[in-house]
Amino acid sequence: MIITEAEFLQSNTNYKKCPEAILPEYAFIGRSNVGKSSLINMLVSQKGLALTSSRPGKTQLINHFIVNKRWYLVDLPGFGYAKVSKINREKWAKMIYDYLEFRENLMVVFLLIDSRIPPQQIDLDFINKLATMGLPFVIVFTKTDKVSNNIVNNTMFEYKKILSESWESLPQMFITSAEKKIGREEILDYIDSCNKLYNKNS
Repeated sequence: MIITEAEFLQSNTNYKKCPEAILPEYAFIGRSNVGKSSLINMLVSQKGLALTSSRPGKTQLINHFIVNKRWYLVDLPGFGYAKVSKINREKWAKMIYDYLEFRENLMVVFLLIDSRIPPQQIDLDFINKLATMGLPFVIVFTKTDKVSNNIVNNTMFEYKKILSESWESLPQMFITSAEKKIGREEILDYIDSCNKLYNKNS
């Protein structure tokens, strides 16, 4: 897929206020500081489209971007934000889960996981939550340029091992680096195939 244009559309705190559900939609989410904004900017080849910050919890809204006027890319708030009050955590969690449950044109959730660290329970819990909700999702390992290939492979192996204990089939997984643009073509090709399926069934 070639990205010819991508632009910010709107931000919301409620899925009911999101853009009209007339295009296929892809949501990106992960723990705070997982490199989500950098990955989004890399995918659309626009350095400042999604705002990046060294401070976890920067994204606090449901942010919609429209790409090629053909599909929506959604930047969701991160989870696991330690320095946020319990009230705000609960508010964000409800906003996120309401969006995930009721957004009718949501095609796939891209769950971002830091490739540098071993499996975290908070990520595993979110994976199981997505499965319980019956949502299609893929796993995107980020920041792979920061560590050796052995560490990346070990992290992936550990996730596969844990999920295989209770899952018959594993979700698709992507290896990425925003800095080196690793995984860009693979993810965009995957989205392109989903778009074709959406258009065929609509």
